[in-house]
Amino acid sequence: MTFLFGVYVAGCLTLLVAGVVEQRNHHQRLRSIPQRIVVNGIRGKSSITRLCAGAMRGGGRRVVAKTTGTAARFILPDGTEEPVHRKFGIANVVEQIGIVRRAASWKPDALVIECMAVLPDLQEVNERKLIQSTICVICNVREDHLDEMGPTLDDVARSLSRSMPRGGICVTAERDRLHVLQEEADRRGCELVAVDPESVRDDEMERFRWITFKENVAIALAVAQLAGIGRGEAMAGMVAARPDPGTVTVERYATPRGVIAFANVFAANDPESTLMNIGLLRDRGLISSPLTMVINCRPDRIERNGQMGELTGRVLPDRIVLIGEQTHTARARVPRELADRVVDLGGALDVTAFLDAVAIGPDGTGSVVTAGNIHGQGEVLLEKIAELPRPPARLRAV
Repeated sequence: MTFLFGVYVAGCLTLLVAGVVEQRNHHQRLRSIPQRIVVNGIRGKSSITRLCAGAMRGGGRRVVAKTTGTAARFILPDGTEEPVHRKFGIANVVEQIGIVRRAASWKPDALVIECMAVLPDLQEVNERKLIQSTICVICNVREDHLDEMGPTLDDVARSLSRSMPRGGICVTAERDRLHVLQEEADRRGCELVAVDPESVRDDEMERFRWITFKENVAIALAVAQLAGIGRGEAMAGMVAARPDPGTVTVERYATPRGVIAFANVFAANDPESTLMNIGLLRDRGLISSPLTMVINCRPDRIERNGQMGELTGRVLPDRIVLIGEQTHTARARVPRELADRVVDLGGALDVTAFLDAVAIGPDGTGSVVTAGNIHGQGEVLLEKIAELPRPPARLRAV
């Protein structure tokens, strides 16, 4: 027994020493990276991470970045990227240690890294133990992850604030909960920089080949300015950056009944972000009437299904197609005046029935936007739509 106890104690001491050495090495790696930028918030984190990294590359900085969203990526100093491989495909906040190790090996001027923690305590661990940011971004406060960070939006704002660096800088585009963020920043001695989306001109937005928002661009410009990079250089770097795989795109497809402009907005997920994306697509003429809104329902997202049903009253689509499971939870909250526009295709997706349900105008064209969560029948829908033929080029002009 004495021998076994000695082995046990020796093992514990070895692990303790190894942990102390690893922590010391990790902190040395962090100090070797002059600027560490953590991007947190509810929607748009991956896009903002890419925009910030692009803006800094435009200013001649050597920068590495890591996104966590639709497809986790490690972005190298030249802008090329590689997938982040995970054991068993499971995301874990501890992977940030390996990311910092790899980032430090490139001897960068800056690391831009998306916060991958949801639980409030883990957000603080990510900041205080793993990254120790010099600049934090809290892009927005929206209705999502309420079980972990809620139940109110004020609670979500306070939870996200745990990413603020003590004595550092936080950049935000949030307006409605700005007072909460300011209170939390004051508690931490953190300077809060609130950006104005309207400071980004329309002609600057038109330079992007993909869908992004003025809020995102304004945040990246502010981060670049704090790093001493001019607006022109930052804009050039952002425009040259690759978009995130989850970025909203619009593709045109030929169906037996006509040509549809298909907008994948699944990544937006929450109602406000979905509405913002649809509004932007309309403003840019990428979608038009007649509009079909597809809501993918999940049995474990009952409240979200209902929120998307309610959202139809603000979008006012010509047709509402429900797919997935527990579709009645969305149908019950569609406004009464729109009830006759609902087509319920719950269960296993019948693509022929779906295409028959899409609203097509007299000119043989229509638009489709997706809403809700991508998992389940949403993934099936995207797979089947991608198999459709493309229309002739002359019909595909927007």
